[in-house]
Amino acid sequence: MKGLILILIVLKTAFVFGQVAVFSAKYKTIKFPKTSEGELLSFSYEIKNKGKAPLELYSWEAECTCTDVILPSDPILPGEFATIDVVFDTNGKYFFQNRIIYIKSNSRKKRELLRFKVFVEPKPIEEKPTP
Repeated sequence: MKGLILILIVLKTAFVFGQVAVFSAKYKTIKFPKTSEGELLSFSYEIKNKGKAPLELYSWEAECTCTDVILPSDPILPGEFATIDVVFDTNGKYFFQNRIIYIKSNSRKKRELLRFKVFVEPKPIEEKPTP
């Protein structure tokens, strides 16, 4: 009898630990057309939880303060979708921008990566009139 109980406990534990959240993005990299310096780029990543446990997004990290990220506040249930909203300020950014956003979560990897790319055309330099 003790052996049967032990086997049931081991099987239940294995089943529970086998349930994990799986972070899946429709597009992990978003490419934008040429953009003029000073514009705000607002966009969203569509995320799906392909796992068997709720997906929780804890925090984010970007390479510069020019990027702001809004994570969903509620867990993403298995099979459900959510969006991660991003705003990139191109002010003071020039030429090719290849930005990475790291998302901390309870997924298998614990740290997911999203990326966006854009070529920012600098503002023309204003010439001072000559006297």
